[in-house]
Amino acid sequence: MRKACVFLADGFEEIEGLTVVDVLRRAGVEVTTMSVMAGQKINGSHNIPVEADMMFDAEKAGEADMLVLPGGMPGTLNLKGHEGLTELLKEFHKKEKYIAAICAAPSILSELGMLKGREACAYPSFEGELDCRRVLREPVVTDGNITTGRGMGAAIPFALRLTAILCGEDKAEEVGKSIVYEV
Repeated sequence: MRKACVFLADGFEEIEGLTVVDVLRRAGVEVTTMSVMAGQKINGSHNIPVEADMMFDAEKAGEADMLVLPGGMPGTLNLKGHEGLTELLKEFHKKEKYIAAICAAPSILSELGMLKGREACAYPSFEGELDCRRVLREPVVTDGNITTGRGMGAAIPFALRLTAILCGEDKAEEVGKSIVYEV
């Protein structure tokens, strides 16, 4: 069974984080949500409380096939400020394992030098912060092992792309149809 970790921090964009969890779980992916805050209860950017499955655990997260960073503010800043997560992202990048970030979160990957020479997308006000070969204004961009998404409105296509990466195009199409998502 494929595994993914979605990291949650106070101020994360709820739809971006939870849509990924929902869609990947529908596809049969073992998804673990991890808090990078002081406790498992996280308060989203729109004051929706969410309880993470567990606290940050680099060893457990290291077993995942994919790491996912939702955007939102100040969620992105809280993710960026977590040293353990930053080190884990570097390790995944070095091993060319899957990393995904949406909205403002691709800026974290850019600051870590992971987007150099790649195409990527981000929330419009963060496009200027991307140190990449080319910024695309598409809902989702996958370049190598890194997938980026533009924002909340791209949450479903972003989650379905992650499903395709982990489970194949047929499974992504099956899940898309089951949720009445039409491209």
